Amino acid sequence: MVPLAAVRGALPMNRPLIIGAGIAGSAAAIALAKAGERPLILERSRETGDALCGGFLSWATLKALNQLGVSPETLGGHAVGKVRIHAGGRIAEARVPAPGMGLSRHRLDTVLLDQAIQSGAAIERGVAVRSADATGAETGDGATLAAPALFLAAGKHGLRGHPRPAPGSAARDPVAGLRQRLGAGPALAAMTGDAVELFLFDRGYAGLVLQEDGTANLCLAVHKSRLAEAGGQPERLLEQWRGQSAALAARHDAAKSLGAIDAIGAVPYGFVAPGSNPDAPWKLGDQAACIPSLAGEGMGIAVTSAISAATSWQNGEAAGHWQAGFARRLAMPMAAARTIWWAGESPRITALAVPLLGSMPAITRGIAAMTRVAG
Repeated sequence: MVPLAAVRGALPMNRPLIIGAGIAGSAAAIALAKAGERPLILERSRETGDALCGGFLSWATLKALNQLGVSPETLGGHAVGKVRIHAGGRIAEARVPAPGMGLSRHRLDTVLLDQAIQSGAAIERGVAVRSADATGAETGDGATLAAPALFLAAGKHGLRGHPRPAPGSAARDPVAGLRQRLGAGPALAAMTGDAVELFLFDRGYAGLVLQEDGTANLCLAVHKSRLAEAGGQPERLLEQWRGQSAALAARHDAAKSLGAIDAIGAVPYGFVAPGSNPDAPWKLGDQAACIPSLAGEGMGIAVTSAISAATSWQNGEAAGHWQAGFARRLAMPMAAARTIWWAGESPRITALAVPLLGSMPAITRGIAAMTRVAG
């Protein structure tokens, strides 16, 4: 790739560019602005939405956010103190190592972007980026912006020239992400309480957590082979899973209203950006790695990668060198999350494992600690 800074007619800038105004992009903007930079965020959407994934902030992620000046009190989410696992009628429950939080992506993204702007960052909305490298970006309308550094934080959206191949089972049998918002109600709140709940099924799972307004975020990750058995219809899949889990059905029935089922296809769970390419931008969040979402640390990766990359750039480190180091940092939590994900998708394994976890909650706490990246 020809460096964009060398393209004739490129608009030079003396400020770092950030592609994406989600968690990773805004966190990077805050970190850079606090260090005296004036980053510019390019965001393709004109308004802050409610992203499909997310909903749970671990204790480690809250600690990382606090480094940016964003306190739990500012976020105002629903306190989470337990993890509860359902599989085949069996239940295991354990306290998490420290309190976490249920929070909508709309609320989190709004708070972080506001903090970034207050810290000195700027944002241009409605700007689609066609390609990017270490020196700048080309927008959808053909403009080229040259910058001293570019941070790619486009979330789960792909960008030309930056493939994210999924390894293992996610490559052989791609994974779709689904989300439904459950309306607030006292019965739903009583059932869920202060827990983040995981419902394990053959080739997929559902995660449930209450949000700041009492609604619940129901996220599903399912292999396409299993979705195909439901005729490719998310509603039919959810109905089948309700039939296999009385607990999931009860929570679904307790909701005062049910939102539409949103979907995103081919999530590359298990992907880690290897680094070493001198022409590559700083890749943050889901561009750096896609941890299996049942680990509950995707947002932790977003915040941690943003802080770490911003600091490293300020210190004069090369993007490829930092990326390789961050990949090494992710090695153990990613390996643990992939193993747990694989086990959780096998009814034979969960039939044995969940009773063990129920009788020995310290194992669950240990697993939760092993899959943390932030902090």
